[in-house]
Amino acid sequence: MSKNIPASAKVVVIGGGVAGCSVAYHLSKFGWKDIVLLERDQLTSGTTWHAAGLIGQLGASATITKLRNYSLNLYKQLEQETGLSTGLKQNGSLTVATTNSRLDELKRQVTTAQLFNVEANEVTKDQIKELYPLINTEDVIGGVYIPNDGQADPVGVTNVLAKAARQNGATIIEKCSVKKILVKNNKIEGVETDQGKIDCKYIVLASGMWSRQIAAEVNVSVPLYPDEHFYILTEPLENLDKALPVLRDYNHCLYVKEDAGKFLVGIFEPNAKPAFMNTNIVPSDFSFGDTNCRAAGRSPSFFPRYLSYR
Repeated sequence: MSKNIPASAKVVVIGGGVAGCSVAYHLSKFGWKDIVLLERDQLTSGTTWHAAGLIGQLGASATITKLRNYSLNLYKQLEQETGLSTGLKQNGSLTVATTNSRLDELKRQVTTAQLFNVEANEVTKDQIKELYPLINTEDVIGGVYIPNDGQADPVGVTNVLAKAARQNGATIIEKCSVKKILVKNNKIEGVETDQGKIDCKYIVLASGMWSRQIAAEVNVSVPLYPDEHFYILTEPLENLDKALPVLRDYNHCLYVKEDAGKFLVGIFEPNAKPAFMNTNIVPSDFSFGDTNCRAAGRSPSFFPRYLSYR
């Protein structure tokens, strides 16, 4: 057995993305001992590294709204405790509506925000243009502006959580792949890794798009499968205002954010194409990977529709 891994632990967290590191941090914060997090490659190498990193305060339910506000405050607190940056930038968010039904929904969000002391303001087409001068408001009928929303760096957030977890006594091991979850008499017994066995009482499966495959080996169904989604990152743009709010349009399933002097446009298609369809297996060595689709220098038709950058 490698000297890098312990023989036993109370809980093993499988996966070193933002979810796994958050679990390790919170368990250690609440007094759990003998926590081991195992990451098959490097922290964030699954999907966290290219997550959107959007910070929103309002959710679809009271519980999600409370969690989002907790997260926002936590990132600020942990930056001070660890000395690391999460890349948190509260540049606000602007959600636009192009239909009356969407506008009604956004208005309800403003009312909901008041219940949680979240500042949210309904804005007119003219006000949207003032907040986001580059936008084409031809078919926009209104929206909602939340000034304390914003964005963060997913890698930075993960590293901050990981450092805080370590400070609380958790052990985080990279380059250690879990080969099998060990079960005896229908109870968790441990994990078999490529560096040896770890006995444990609990397992937290936080391995993202690999979770279905890992769980299936112990006859547990995790209804999770990765889809292909697309994003566009422009070339650097001169004098791009880095304080522009995050722009969202739910009717067209997209968001636009400033990203290191560039525009990043994220698209979430309602009927996305499942990934890895040839094998139905996510490769174990798929690290810091993407589908690497290129537009051959041609801009999607919707991009100039929203932005009038020159």
